[in-house]
Amino acid sequence: MLDILKNRSTVRSYKTTPIDESLLNDLLEASIRTSTTGNMQLYSIVITRDEKIKSELSPLHFNQPMIKQAPILMTFCADYNRFDKWCHLRNTDAGCDNFQAFMTAAIDALLVAQTFCVAAESKGLGICYIGTTTYTTSSISKVLNLPKFVVPLATITLGYTDSTPDQVERLPLEAIIHQEQYSDYSEEEIRKHYLAKENLEVNKRFVTENNKQNLAQVFTEIRYTKANFEKFSNELLSAIREQGFEF
Repeated sequence: MLDILKNRSTVRSYKTTPIDESLLNDLLEASIRTSTTGNMQLYSIVITRDEKIKSELSPLHFNQPMIKQAPILMTFCADYNRFDKWCHLRNTDAGCDNFQAFMTAAIDALLVAQTFCVAAESKGLGICYIGTTTYTTSSISKVLNLPKFVVPLATITLGYTDSTPDQVERLPLEAIIHQEQYSDYSEEEIRKHYLAKENLEVNKRFVTENNKQNLAQVFTEIRYTKANFEKFSNELLSAIREQGFEF
């Protein structure tokens, strides 16, 4: 398992080979053993195979080709709907229309999503985490017919890879780990931790192609701008409130 985790890479191109239903169910059964807050399991997983629904979802994920190409698309949702309905049946109030409840469900959903990804890769499947789910949350909710107290948070494409993708770089372990307490970074440490990332030829090419001075500018001025973050922040908060979480 450690070798699988250390050598994994994101898969963006898939074979048309279908995924056996029994294998998928085994992966899902393993995934729902994931730890959750208070064992409430405040998540749901929407599995999409239908080409029409994929076509509706595709523009909401900025038309990334793997949305349509992958045999299965999985949307992991924070879900207080099921628990809330159970509480009403048992004459009690779930009290879930607040920020803490949303965060609890969001954490549950993301934990089970990661467990599923690890389980799938252990069986030779490839996955890609699609980060655009929180950019178009309201529209995705409508396509997937998500009721009150259900919010889509992460989308995963799943299938057998038709190539062997290269691993992307990661920061060194020393850049991530803090012993006992957080130790803030000096300028010298920041330069050291990002040196290898900045010196990769592929990243140097990104800098040149985007006519920027350095890689940090590519991230903040091209890929993830403040204007876009503010736009999508407002839309995400609005979508969460639309789904019944009032904060």
